[in-house]
Amino acid sequence: MTVAEPIDAPSAPDQGRAVIEIDDVSKVFGDYVAVDHADFTITEGEFFSMLGPSGCGKTTTLRMIAGFETPSSGAIRLEGQDVSRVPPHKRDVNTVFQQYALFPHMSVWDNVAYGPRAKKVAKDEVARRVDELLEVVRLSDFAQRRPSQLSGGQQQRVALARALVNYPKALLLDEPLGALDLKLRQNMQLELKRIQREVGITFIFVTHDQEEALTMSDRIAVMNQGRVEQIGSPREIYDRPATVFVAGFIGQANLWPATVTARQGTTTTIDVAGRTLDVTDDDSGLAVGDAGTFMVRPERMHVELELSDPDRWTVFATVTDAVFQGPVVRYELALPDGAAAVAHVPARRDGLPLPGDTVHASWSDESGVLLAGSPALAPATGNDDAD
Repeated sequence: MTVAEPIDAPSAPDQGRAVIEIDDVSKVFGDYVAVDHADFTITEGEFFSMLGPSGCGKTTTLRMIAGFETPSSGAIRLEGQDVSRVPPHKRDVNTVFQQYALFPHMSVWDNVAYGPRAKKVAKDEVARRVDELLEVVRLSDFAQRRPSQLSGGQQQRVALARALVNYPKALLLDEPLGALDLKLRQNMQLELKRIQREVGITFIFVTHDQEEALTMSDRIAVMNQGRVEQIGSPREIYDRPATVFVAGFIGQANLWPATVTARQGTTTTIDVAGRTLDVTDDDSGLAVGDAGTFMVRPERMHVELELSDPDRWTVFATVTDAVFQGPVVRYELALPDGAAAVAHVPARRDGLPLPGDTVHASWSDESGVLLAGSPALAPATGNDDAD
């Protein structure tokens, strides 16, 4: 799947008030370490996603925040209070699962009203909250329908309204879009973000789907084998991955073995793809003689029969395949040292190369990132099955 380059969204303020604090938390099941020393803070009003392949620890972390699991070590704090051993019903958070568990015998209005009624909220206040939330999720006209009379997306919005009506400090969402078809899932990504902005409540979203995380999140925590590999905005995660795993898991990436031959300040000289290349603003920490990985995103590559910009770093390559994918043509390339490369080139451009052509494969200086570790550390696929 081709993942579009992320557009910057307003990030949560760096100095925002902490709502959830994960303080050096680990969770062990027998000999299996599900979460390994997770340590991060989620701020007020933030849309925060935990992203990673099956078994990475993201759902276990969410369940510890919700109170369904107890940390083996470390602490979980809600607005400064340690809730690590507080039962779920006494935590001011709500959870929306893949299965919405709506009451089939109740109307939409009564489903949403169930929570505040159970808390003995005054009747007028219940009505005000329910009407307000149904307006936010755009279901006011469906208030008297039963869940069986709604589409999957409408049922999900009822579940959201029901979870939000008691104004929790945070809403936890465990892959809630997984049961929807592709088109509806894409529409609901935008709806979820709109609802979160309107209600202003912290959303903590678990997903294995990189597109969902890039589309909706203020910040993303990428997890792998129980550890948090990187936390940052969608743009930071995509453009400046901290590890080879993150580079390979988010979107698509060309990952080539590289060797450091010289360093001067923040500029590092490497041997890659049979050529010598200077990497500016390098923060990989690699020393002269170290082996690493050089990353370039496919859409940052230029494939041309005649080089149009002599300032770009270029290497001769052979086109081994060209696949039309709507807005782009996906080129498979063979580099001189035998390495493979992928490039996404706008399909409407004139004079596109054909398989068998020798081309200039190039990119600008700022498009490449040098990373510590071998390309073998990248996942086999950027989008694993759900937990």
